[in-house]
Amino acid sequence: MPAQPFIFICGADDFLVDRLGKERFAALASEVDDEFSREILSGFANNVGEVETAINRFRDSVQTVSMFGGKRVVWLKDVNFLADTVTGRADSTLKLVEDLKELLEKINPEDTAVLVTAAPVDRRRSFPKWCEKNADFTLVGGNDDGDALVGVILAEAKVLGVNISPDATRLLVAKVGANTRLIVEEVRKLSTYIEPDATIEESLVAELTPNVAEGDFFESAEAFFSADLKWTLAALQRHFFAGGDARPVISALQNRNRILIQVRALLDSGEARIGGRGLEGLPQAAPTYAEKFGEAVGEKSAYNLFTQNAWYVGKLASSAKLPHLRRLIDNQQEFIAAFEEIIRRPREQEEVLREMATRCLSA
Repeated sequence: MPAQPFIFICGADDFLVDRLGKERFAALASEVDDEFSREILSGFANNVGEVETAINRFRDSVQTVSMFGGKRVVWLKDVNFLADTVTGRADSTLKLVEDLKELLEKINPEDTAVLVTAAPVDRRRSFPKWCEKNADFTLVGGNDDGDALVGVILAEAKVLGVNISPDATRLLVAKVGANTRLIVEEVRKLSTYIEPDATIEESLVAELTPNVAEGDFFESAEAFFSADLKWTLAALQRHFFAGGDARPVISALQNRNRILIQVRALLDSGEARIGGRGLEGLPQAAPTYAEKFGEAVGEKSAYNLFTQNAWYVGKLASSAKLPHLRRLIDNQQEFIAAFEEIIRRPREQEEVLREMATRCLSA
């Protein structure tokens, strides 16, 4: 089978696309001894004029003959004008993309190895479809961002010479969210706490990784919903000692309590159950109840249980001493009362939250 004329890597996440692009470029560049025959061009454009400039530079590069003969390697990276944006939809851009297509059609891979990386990409357009058929095409992440993030974690752990358990992987994704750069840094950080070839366990992630995905003040919320008054008061003291404010803590408590109210309602109705894979039964219950639980399902929302990670929600419900529905509703009322009290006593925020926690957990 003849070699494809160029390599095209695309996806929704620019970090994942660039990560794979660096690997492919390094492999191509290793076959070219002359460093002047390796060229990296930016395809990032804020307007149509910059799109034209990027494509013209690419044209000049691929039409340049190596000074000492031999093969050239060209990487057009960070292409963003293939997305569904104002610049990407402009008629002038679409015409320039056709010019890019003509250039790529004429590439001789024996003379010039070309790599193009783009994120994000509107795959409804004709150009990406053409690349899929005519290039060495890679779609990073596919349609499942969760699987893509898990892949990043496992790959980074392998590079670092450590292992990570499935539960730790899922918890890391739930706590960090779709921030691939931060996920990589968290795996690196966690790896420094264990020996080579050892395994990063869920307990280590819970202890060391902040709950960035929810903007949650994790320790205070974790302590409160563990029904541990002593731990809760100590966590609040640490939060305020570090100069923290009461409002984000209340917001974190409200967000988790709101989700647990929905979990308790489904558990009590028999529509869901806590199992080995988290909160089981959500997909079956979603058609009937999703719209009644707040905002429409689609984007992740702290108001709607059905937009949450089922495994993580199950973990929250099973690790916490899940109160009865009445207690959870009373908690929500206490959070509202504490917020109003802070307005009246702005210099006594820690004391207000300590009083609130004591009332809730003593009950």
